[in-house]
Amino acid sequence: MVTGEWAKALSWSARREYRVAPSPMIPAAAALERLREGNRRFAAGTGSRALLADRARLSELVEDQQPFAAILGCSDSRVPVEIVFDQGPGDLYVVRVVGNIVASSQIDSIAFGVERFRTRLVVVLGHSRCGAVLATLEELQRQPQTSSRSTCSIVDRVRPSVEALLETELAQDPDALVRRAVRANVHASVDRLRHGSPDLAHLMKQEEVLVVGAEYSLATGVVEFFDGVPEAG
Repeated sequence: MVTGEWAKALSWSARREYRVAPSPMIPAAAALERLREGNRRFAAGTGSRALLADRARLSELVEDQQPFAAILGCSDSRVPVEIVFDQGPGDLYVVRVVGNIVASSQIDSIAFGVERFRTRLVVVLGHSRCGAVLATLEELQRQPQTSSRSTCSIVDRVRPSVEALLETELAQDPDALVRRAVRANVHASVDRLRHGSPDLAHLMKQEEVLVVGAEYSLATGVVEFFDGVPEAG
């Protein structure tokens, strides 16, 4: 039986089917450091892709899983989340969507992973030169706007976080504008996750779950955590 604050956050139907993991989930701070260590290995070229094809590990995961972090990342083919953090099957609960945008389905997917698997760390992972951010900036500066319906749908999600930047001096520096817009988009997605789910909000208030933002550099392979990261004690 699940007890404590986790039980309060789960609906009755979910608790009825919930199976307690055989070992306690690692705290958010430890999960964050594990991601950092994995990314350092990847960026240094010492990561192990063999983790992704470990047949023994895949067999262990048939009946259960215990991902230690949930990642909301971009669909960009250059940012394969497990490889970037040098993790294998069963380690990360990953949701990928263009522009790492947050709509109701992404909120529900992350909340499900947190509730079901007691994952205590949630990361919104953006990346440099994000195509969705670039498309949004291009669309906002184009007159008339001529993009397809699907592109416009993504642009409408990203627009609120970046539109104001075009009214600043950044509009005269395209590279700086894109860099700031990528960060602004991550901040917006983090904020939507923190406030879009009563269950996540409750667990955050109880300090059971940590939601942070991060950016992956396509040039260096390094992930920088910058939104909601606890200060080193």
